[in-house]
Amino acid sequence: MSAPRGFSLLEVMIALLVLAIALTGIATPLASQVALRRQADTQRLLDEAREALLGFAAIHARLPCPASAGSRGMESFAPGGSALDGRCERFHDGWLPAASLGLLPVDNEGFLRDAWPHGAASRIRYAVHGNGESLGGVTNALTRTDGMRNATLLALGSAPRYLFICHSAIGATAVDCGPAANQLTRRAAFVVLSLGPNSQRAPLPGTDEARNQDSTPVFVSRPSDRMGSLDSFDDMLTWASPAALASRMVTAGRLP
Repeated sequence: MSAPRGFSLLEVMIALLVLAIALTGIATPLASQVALRRQADTQRLLDEAREALLGFAAIHARLPCPASAGSRGMESFAPGGSALDGRCERFHDGWLPAASLGLLPVDNEGFLRDAWPHGAASRIRYAVHGNGESLGGVTNALTRTDGMRNATLLALGSAPRYLFICHSAIGATAVDCGPAANQLTRRAAFVVLSLGPNSQRAPLPGTDEARNQDSTPVFVSRPSDRMGSLDSFDDMLTWASPAALASRMVTAGRLP
């Protein structure tokens, strides 16, 4: 009677290789599904934030100031500033004031995060037109109580520029998109922004992602490339035009 034959080392190695290939084939589509779900969840958060900002304006007759790092998710005014003058601590490089807007869920500091688990780097950012600029003779008209009413609908509609959204940082300056072909819009009343899955990476100076994190009124929105290089782009943006903002306030009886 012959002794039972076990698996040889070569057979075990082949079996493990086949198993590894099978698991890799399963893991790749699962990772893609997770990434797509996080992207969809983040887009939903950005859309909800946009609606919350328009709702805030309809109730308070102004847009909120961005939050600062230490404001625990509340809008942050400049020293001595208030809703009466609309002087924000920062206009173009702050965070969404989720606590002021009543958005949930927020982290333990009161900030709304996107769907990527990167801690504070995942906090949703927010920029608003102002920074001492005048509309219809009213300084910081969008962030001061009744500033838009006092500026008048005509002035809001005829203003030549608000925040700029560009196709690329190439050719863009600190105050505009440069060539007209590089311009998506120059009339964004506010911008809501996620830094995407690579939010923990410091962008290279002069790149599209670096433009979205500086203190200028110029932003970049384009399809994600996700190539993994140091200048890859995966930021997600949404914004509202002055027309959309005015329409919401007219409906609420805040304008004209």
